[in-house]
Amino acid sequence: MTTFSVLDRSLVRRGGDPASALRDTVAFAREIEALGYHRIWVSEHHSVPGVAGSAPTVLAAAVAAATTRIRVGTGGVMLPNHRPLVVAEQFGVLESLFPGRVDMGLGRSVGFTDGIRRALGVGKDVVDDFGERLGELLGWVDGTQHEHPGVHAIPAEGLPIPAFVLAIDGGADIAAAHGLPLVIGSGRSRERLVAAVGRYRAAFRPSMRAAEPQVVVAANIAVAETIEEAALLQLPEAWATVESRTRGVFPPLVPVEEIPEPDERRRRLLEEARGSQIFGTESEVAIVLDELVADTGAGEILVTLNTFDREQRLDSYRRLARIASRAAV
Repeated sequence: MTTFSVLDRSLVRRGGDPASALRDTVAFAREIEALGYHRIWVSEHHSVPGVAGSAPTVLAAAVAAATTRIRVGTGGVMLPNHRPLVVAEQFGVLESLFPGRVDMGLGRSVGFTDGIRRALGVGKDVVDDFGERLGELLGWVDGTQHEHPGVHAIPAEGLPIPAFVLAIDGGADIAAAHGLPLVIGSGRSRERLVAAVGRYRAAFRPSMRAAEPQVVVAANIAVAETIEEAALLQLPEAWATVESRTRGVFPPLVPVEEIPEPDERRRRLLEEARGSQIFGTESEVAIVLDELVADTGAGEILVTLNTFDREQRLDSYRRLARIASRAAV
């Protein structure tokens, strides 16, 4: 049976601000919990005008406090930006306050620009240390970190905090080496996706955290009454992506009717941004998801959908929840 979960990036909408986007994330978490989704994760971005979530563990605490059942975590904490001990302590606090509901999703991305990386005190080469940093973090949580005698990650040490690796720039190989679940985006050719998952499964080393490979596929999914309506739901975020690639800034989302007719370059970038999106009616999306699960063996789909209209967004998640409930029968 495939589980459905949600990644919310706290995107800003035109006319709003980062504070309202963060409050929207907390309110949205309550809504998808009521719809039966398994978990909700929040993300880490720095100095991006259209993305509010810069402190994912802080936001995860607010989400967990506002909900009662749904698992809460990060998709993810970018480990190059933080000391592993501090990350362990933060998740230890979360797990202590919300026992049995916290996930530690970890990535290796660094800041988008040189200025952000300098402000964070990291360079591009720090991603090469991700495996080492990940091992240190797990050691702090498991109580097996001996490099610093007498130092303990309180209150994390010994707590059962599940860890996941986001498959960015070789993350699949690192997840396999550490025996951790893999979170991999569908935003690539199906052949490359299947090949990466295959390498992960072949290289997987069982660990105390996972006895066998576990694959979570992240996908941008929109469901509506018609395929045309579903496609329009994904247009605001895709257009913001185009703007980020042409202007260097990811802007707040705007209504579909205010998106201008793109020139040739923007049209090409828009097609690229939309190339991996899944959209359609409930029956159409169900077929695509069945194929995705069959190709990857994914036990979980991590869904993301951001659009300008909040109610239309929630309606898409309602429809997707119906797909999930039928698949579970």
